[in-house]
Amino acid sequence: MSLLHVVGFGLKVGHLLWVPCCLIVSFIYLNWFNCNLGINHNHNCSNNNKWKMGFLGDYDGKVWLNNWWEKNLGNTCKQYYYKYKMLRRSWWRKLWHAYVVFWIVISSSRFLHMSSEATEKRKESLVSLCDERARMLQDQFNVSMNHIQAMSILISTFHHAMDPSAIDQKTFARYTERTAFERPLTSGVAYAVRVLHSEREQFEKQQGWTIKRMDTLEQNPVQEDDFALEALEPSPIQEEYAPVIFAQETIKHVISVDVLSGKEDQENVLRARESGKGVLTAPFRLLKTNRLGVILTFAVYKKELPSNATPDERIQATDGYLGGVFDIESLVEKLLQQLASKQSVIVNVYDTTNHTDPIAMYGSDVLGDEFYHVSTLNFGDPFRKHEMHCRFKQKPPWPWEAIHSSVGMLVIAVLIGYILYATVNRMFISEDNYNEQMELKKRAQAADVAKSQFLATVSHEIRTPMNGVLGMLNMLMDTDLDVTQQEYVRTAQGSGKALVSLINEVLDQAKIDSGKLELEAVVFDLRAILDDVLLLFSEKSQGKGVELAVYVSDEVPEQLIGDPGRFRQIITNLMGNSIKLFVWQFTEKGHIFVTIHLVEEVVHSIEVEPQSTSKDTLSGYPVADIRRSWEGFKAFSQEGPLGSFSSPSSELVNLIVSVEDTGVGIPLEAQSRIFTPFMQVDPSISRKHGGTGIGLSISKCLVGRMNGEIGFVSIPNIGSTFTFTAVFTNGSPNSKEGRSQPINNQPHLASSEFHGTNALVIDPRPIRAKVSRYHLQRLDIRVELVSDLDQGLSLITNGNSPISIVFIEQEVWDRDSSISSHFVNNTRKVDPPKLFILVNSNSSFRASSVNSGDPFPVVITKPLKASMLAVTLQRAMGVGNRGNTRNVELPSLSLHHLLRGRRILVVDDNSVNRTVAAGALKKYGADVVCISSGKDAVAKLNPPHQFDACFMDIQMPEMDGFEATRRIRELEASMDGDGNNSKLHVPILAMTADVMQATNEECLKTGMDGYVSKPFEAEQLYREVSRFFPPS
Repeated sequence: MSLLHVVGFGLKVGHLLWVPCCLIVSFIYLNWFNCNLGINHNHNCSNNNKWKMGFLGDYDGKVWLNNWWEKNLGNTCKQYYYKYKMLRRSWWRKLWHAYVVFWIVISSSRFLHMSSEATEKRKESLVSLCDERARMLQDQFNVSMNHIQAMSILISTFHHAMDPSAIDQKTFARYTERTAFERPLTSGVAYAVRVLHSEREQFEKQQGWTIKRMDTLEQNPVQEDDFALEALEPSPIQEEYAPVIFAQETIKHVISVDVLSGKEDQENVLRARESGKGVLTAPFRLLKTNRLGVILTFAVYKKELPSNATPDERIQATDGYLGGVFDIESLVEKLLQQLASKQSVIVNVYDTTNHTDPIAMYGSDVLGDEFYHVSTLNFGDPFRKHEMHCRFKQKPPWPWEAIHSSVGMLVIAVLIGYILYATVNRMFISEDNYNEQMELKKRAQAADVAKSQFLATVSHEIRTPMNGVLGMLNMLMDTDLDVTQQEYVRTAQGSGKALVSLINEVLDQAKIDSGKLELEAVVFDLRAILDDVLLLFSEKSQGKGVELAVYVSDEVPEQLIGDPGRFRQIITNLMGNSIKLFVWQFTEKGHIFVTIHLVEEVVHSIEVEPQSTSKDTLSGYPVADIRRSWEGFKAFSQEGPLGSFSSPSSELVNLIVSVEDTGVGIPLEAQSRIFTPFMQVDPSISRKHGGTGIGLSISKCLVGRMNGEIGFVSIPNIGSTFTFTAVFTNGSPNSKEGRSQPINNQPHLASSEFHGTNALVIDPRPIRAKVSRYHLQRLDIRVELVSDLDQGLSLITNGNSPISIVFIEQEVWDRDSSISSHFVNNTRKVDPPKLFILVNSNSSFRASSVNSGDPFPVVITKPLKASMLAVTLQRAMGVGNRGNTRNVELPSLSLHHLLRGRRILVVDDNSVNRTVAAGALKKYGADVVCISSGKDAVAKLNPPHQFDACFMDIQMPEMDGFEATRRIRELEASMDGDGNNSKLHVPILAMTADVMQATNEECLKTGMDGYVSKPFEAEQLYREVSRFFPPS
């Protein structure tokens, strides 16, 4: 048996040691192999890491070790761990049950102990109370007995020893009455003299009455009112008599009664004279009162007898008998009344001389507590036995203290145990939740990676054929088409671009959800971006009769550093939302107005600028109060995240942008969900105007990434105003950041050609005139503003500076044809300025001008843009190069100079994409060679080669664009002996439809020189190519 115990103990210890060893080894395994295997999710990463070495060998060796671990030890450790966890929980639950049972036993034991203590205390209290009453009754009885014994001596001295006697009935009655307080328990005292039969006759003559019988009185007791001494019979003849000659006033009815004629008194008297001590009778009914009582009898002797006198000697020396009557019921009742606890204890007094038939002397048969106590009473008579029985009146109360203590102890112990149990159980649950959350986290991360890969793949797979479609349509537009065919091609291009835009929005939302949205930091021209956005929406706004305008404060720097594409996306989303929900009002007119200021400009003017009225708006229609759209912005408080934005040394530029429209507005019930992704204000809007409902959601996220805030105010049937803030860095040439950044979206304006030119704008609306002046001042033209033709004519004819150009708002021109003719005729009398009419729609102006009959001035269709104004003025005034515009002609013309005769390698696994890329490059005069794989690209670009540049697709089978670029750079480095590989360096530009992965930073990291997206955009292509090729 001992050997078996040793073996079992060894197995248990081995099991306990095996579990932590498995856990430690598992931890080391997870940390080691995760960094080598967990990150290699795709083919590219595995190719990059296979050549790495470690102390465990190469990649294949680690894979083999990983598989061996999972097969042999991993599952075993997991099984031991889960078994240990389940066993630990099972034992903990059993321990909790044992703990509860243990404390139930402890509390029950405490209850029983405290109950027994309470019972013992109750018994002790009863013993104390009973003994106290017995002692008091016994002490008072002894006092009375001693006084009666003293009276016997008094009678012997003053009655029998003196002749004549000094005591008579009157003296005895008076004395006993006055000394009654010394005998509190006696109700009366009487003295009976011993009379022999021979002395009876003489004694009766001397006393004057006859000795009466007592047994007749005992057999027929009478009440006090019915008692008559004469009715008693004379005592029968006997050897001796003991008639009462002296009696206390309370019992004087017993005078002349022979106490030896009664059975109880005879026995009492005989025992008293034989013993020489006080003797008690058995309880009996007292004469007249009929209450229970006893008589204490002392013998009166003729002389003092020695203590060892014989009974015969005592009988011969006896002169009489002194007796004291005790009314036990009254006496005990008086005693109990003196005690405060009388009402709580039931007292019974018994004569137990005959223990088989005790005689009740005091008490009742009322039931009380089952516990009782017996106290022995010693009244001086060794023959008579007396006892006092005591019990509580009330039954014992419930042991509330024991109950409270035991239950409280149990509750506290259970609560403490339950807290500990719940804590440990919570730890188990938390451990399970943690393991579950970690498992869910792994799944979520895997799902996120899968979603990202899926979105990248879907983006690539959708955009790749769309690239082919749009590229082929662009190539088709370069062929000879009639008007109808060109319209069809434009419609197809618009649909394709809309689909690409929709894909981009969904992918942007996916980036936001996965937290992978990143912003660029490049220098850009804010005003040029707004011109591009105006060009995008100009056709739609003209078709709806909506006036479209932008205004940028002069305080905003010319160049900023930030992400121009994302900023353009926000403006495009907000303006597209406004124009999409814009419906014609009663006059079929309205406006969309974009304004950009510095935040400090708005803050400094917010307290003094009154609320706008309908006359102060762009189109004259009322708008929502713009100030309500930025309520709660932190940028408007000094405690905001930017601190004091008025610091002159700060490089940060805090912009506030507002997009105001007079459309139908947003219903109040829909305003709370306006920024919720994929939520439409009304489903019918989606069917009528299109859209996914995520534009505003994406805009809000982008604004947040730019450290800004966005808000809006909308009033149904009045319009909406969206306002957002954004933080950029000052990119002006004199700032630190601006000097180190290349400039994107640099405007190409012919401002020097119009330097010193004076222009006049005639417009009754101040805000609209302010917008016109903003665009003209960008061309370095000085502008004067007037509200009508008369003021304008006065300024032209009488002004100090000659006016070369006059811009007249259509509203003023069409107001009165006679005034317009008068204005034209009078301006011809001086050096006539060039007249330009600003209109929202060409068709409406032509009708009015024909009716007027006036000469046709030059028409400029809104929205105004600086580049468009420059081209129009150049053509009208015959100055400058008419081809110098910011339209597609400039990049196209420049690309011809850059790419003519260049030998370019195009690498793409898709034949359609190769055809489109080759066609786009050949259009600009390049010599293009196309191949379909990365391996072929490495072979073609192995130095020396004859290619000037390479356009490389990123995602290709076998070898992707990144790996191919890396191999090419390694070949260039190995072929360059002097360490300067600039001679062998071939520009490689990445081209891909994957907008999730193909970022500029990733391309530069792998050795590429730039990035172009599919399909090619002329401006982006020109910007990238111009960095490598000088004009030919």
